[in-house]
Amino acid sequence: MIAGAMAACAAVALATTVAVALPLASGTQSPAIEVTQASHAGRKATRVVDRAGLVSAERLVPLPGPAFHDGVIDGYLTGMPTPGSSPGARGFVGIAFRINGVPKRYDVLYVRMTNGRAPDQLRRNRTVQYEYEPDFPWDRLRASAPGQYESYADVAVGRWVKFRIEVRGDKARLYLNGSDQPALVVNDLRSGPDGAGAVALQIGPETIGYFSDVRVRPG
Repeated sequence: MIAGAMAACAAVALATTVAVALPLASGTQSPAIEVTQASHAGRKATRVVDRAGLVSAERLVPLPGPAFHDGVIDGYLTGMPTPGSSPGARGFVGIAFRINGVPKRYDVLYVRMTNGRAPDQLRRNRTVQYEYEPDFPWDRLRASAPGQYESYADVAVGRWVKFRIEVRGDKARLYLNGSDQPALVVNDLRSGPDGAGAVALQIGPETIGYFSDVRVRPG
């Protein structure tokens, strides 16, 4: 199990830090996710599939490297609900950062892929989301500050989204598809101005996620 996890992390590193996705033995698994190398929509990618369904579980693929405090994380991501998923499945894909502690605490910015083209405007308004797990999940933030930690973005299921996350102190900006304006502005990261920790690919329940050419650049 440990050797398999180390192999998965090493393969993810190749796929994400040098922008070249090299083969990974199929079937690398944890209780919650399966990680493989794949091709999707013309790009070599790391494929992450939820295995836990609606069960609460940690769905993170840690990236090797030093603790991340400030800097830039960029690359490509996309996703879709798993076959036969429930009506609430959204294709949740994102990046967790400043992961530390036991139990783990971390900031995360993610995309609900099915919301971007939904016929319901309220769902569209909730396409991108910030959370601080486990203390400030999306529902708590939505109840306390409606609309502050989520916003609209034009994304489509299975279509690649170019993303760029800029983190500085207690602030983060999420840019999508080369726009010079952020899709989401967070001015009070719950990890605080001095937060630091690991970075990971993240998916949500009932999701198949793809990640390509992800780079972590501290500083």
